[in-house]
Amino acid sequence: MKPPASPPSNEPHPPARAPIEAVLFDLDDTLWAIEPVLLRAEGLLYDWLRQHAPRVAAAHTIASLRERRMALLKSDPALRIDLWKLRHTALSQVLREHGEDLALVEPAMALFSEARSTVTLFDDVEPGLLRLKDKLALGSVSNGFADLERIGLAGHFGVSIAAHRFGTAKPDPAIFHAACAALQVAPGATVYVGDDPLLDVQGARQAGLRAVWMNRFDRTLPEGIVADAICRDLHELHDWLHAQG
Repeated sequence: MKPPASPPSNEPHPPARAPIEAVLFDLDDTLWAIEPVLLRAEGLLYDWLRQHAPRVAAAHTIASLRERRMALLKSDPALRIDLWKLRHTALSQVLREHGEDLALVEPAMALFSEARSTVTLFDDVEPGLLRLKDKLALGSVSNGFADLERIGLAGHFGVSIAAHRFGTAKPDPAIFHAACAALQVAPGATVYVGDDPLLDVQGARQAGLRAVWMNRFDRTLPEGIVADAICRDLHELHDWLHAQG
């Protein structure tokens, strides 16, 4: 004898997820490794200071200049939104303290900014973006100030939002929503891909996007942070997106 049929459940079924229409990318440590870029850029800037602002170079090392920036950031958390302004302000302060010409700030920042945008893309990035852009709208959202035109990636993205120009930074939902609006895609139909568990994964999910943790360096996702997927490169990302239908 067959068992009696179970009565229909009154529990609501979870709503079907919207098809994925767009992918937004973080930049640093997602599309290229940032540590060697910053080490090179700070080294070039310090050599420039030795030549053009010797009193600053005599009083500071690269490490002590970095400590100054971190101290300034703690005293003014608003600078977290604008990392270019953080460096500009810290450099202005040390030039002033050591009696150097403040007119040196602009050429120094120009040199640093150019070096900051001299990056080596991970090998999978350009072929991965080319595969994805045929099927999905692509964009970028970053708290840094890399120049995508100089790097050569600007043409891959329908929108690129940098925190220092937008006025708020990740994990504020507004910066994710602005990118979605620019692509004319709902947050629920958008995937954000980034390496930072809090800013990228948790931030994107709290803004209503799906989040893929880009784990290129064999790290461990902190307890309590949940990603929709974990990928090591854009090839794995492509395969995951394809599996979503």
